[in-house]
Amino acid sequence: MAEGGFDRRLIAPMILGSVLNPINSSMLAVALIPIGRAFDVSPAQTAWLVTGLYLATAVGQPVIGRLVDAFGPRPLYLAGTALVGLAGLVGAVAPDLGVLILSRVLLGFGTSAAFPASMALLRAESDRTGRSSPAGVLAALSASAQVTAVVGPTLGGLLIGLGGWRLIFTINVPLSVACLVLGALWLPRRPRAASGAGTASGASGASPAHGTSGGGAARGAIDVSGIALFAVTLTAFMLFLMRPRPSGWYLVVITLAAGAAFALRELRTADPFIDLRVLRGNGPLLATYLRQFLAYTTSYAFLYGFTQWLEEGRGLSASGAGLLLLPLSLSAIAVTAITGRRAEVRGKLLAGSLVQVAGVAALLLLHVSSPVWALVAVGAVIGVPQGLTGLANQNAMYAQADPERIGSSAGLLRTFMYLGALAASAADAAVFPRGATTTGLHHMAWLLVGTAVLFLVTTLADRSLARVGRQDEDEPGRAAEDGPAVTAEGTSRR
Repeated sequence: MAEGGFDRRLIAPMILGSVLNPINSSMLAVALIPIGRAFDVSPAQTAWLVTGLYLATAVGQPVIGRLVDAFGPRPLYLAGTALVGLAGLVGAVAPDLGVLILSRVLLGFGTSAAFPASMALLRAESDRTGRSSPAGVLAALSASAQVTAVVGPTLGGLLIGLGGWRLIFTINVPLSVACLVLGALWLPRRPRAASGAGTASGASGASPAHGTSGGGAARGAIDVSGIALFAVTLTAFMLFLMRPRPSGWYLVVITLAAGAAFALRELRTADPFIDLRVLRGNGPLLATYLRQFLAYTTSYAFLYGFTQWLEEGRGLSASGAGLLLLPLSLSAIAVTAITGRRAEVRGKLLAGSLVQVAGVAALLLLHVSSPVWALVAVGAVIGVPQGLTGLANQNAMYAQADPERIGSSAGLLRTFMYLGALAASAADAAVFPRGATTTGLHHMAWLLVGTAVLFLVTTLADRSLARVGRQDEDEPGRAAEDGPAVTAEGTSRR
């Protein structure tokens, strides 16, 4: 690398690690029907392969993000990517659905490390070089994840056609090895000194990637009770959503009780797992998390629901469904390539939400005899918001988050993404209780139209987005136009 410049050796391990989750998420879309047939289980049961991954990821992202803030990105990156390889081996030899779900849970935890580690590395590099938001690197990370996610169904279909559904688990082994080699070679072992020009965030002292927190966090001070209550809240809520019925009332009670206890715990502890005091004062960041949830609820429900309908309702093979979704991949890649280096976010979010509404509404026009061109067109339209919203939300989070908690803030952004995926999984299980029928597809479409409209409304209402990416000093942690930024202590600054 050039002295004082961004260390470009970091890009390869960051990108490769960041694609592990989207590749595993999207490849499974075409494998649910073959797996269900192999183990003789229904779509409602195979939905737990989706839910298991996302429950683990929703909990794992902020947990590992907090560990990254405390111990630095290198050890968490290496441990997480090693776990991905183990999970791939377990899935490749799984004798039943239960073991396969276990492998997906391991994948969820393993793939949770790379994104918060990457955000921490970027923040450390900004501090070291004295330069502001590395928009090009952020765009590369987001683009790689977006491209992988949308190419995943096509790749998964090809792998299944070549050697069966177990290949989509086996592929994690070489990916894990590559991450471990690149990470061991190039990730820094200790904090790097900031350049004489100062830091991009305006903070002094050690890099936040290595554990200093404005809230006085000590290295290794992990809120185990908060983590446990967060996990119980999410798990109970998802168990209810997967089969909502009056007899499941006790799950609602557990969710409310654990959620209340979690909130009280986080507000009272000196070093919380999720600093609700910071979130409470940072309206723009909260709005970004909400948009992340809404966007990915729609995106993942479409990905899994539409793909299952193509295979079961329309009668396509897994490889055929994957190939039919290739235009979705191409449109998402094209949009990301065209817009990726532009840091402004409001226009991307508005355009993405409008196209998303149109795309999911088009599902209402489909039936088993719809021509192939119509199926291709729907996928191509849905690819446009997938190429816009992920990068826009990531850039917004980077600008809005407190720089000394960038790892945990990035992890929380991914948590809301996977909360959306969990909601999508529950929605697909609800509309396809006994198979992926056209009626179920249309029910799903109405749900997604409502979700996409809400995403559009929240984007229109958030005036603060106009400033993100347009500031002369793109300083992370500054709130946008309508609100003060909030530090880890919970105080505001203009």
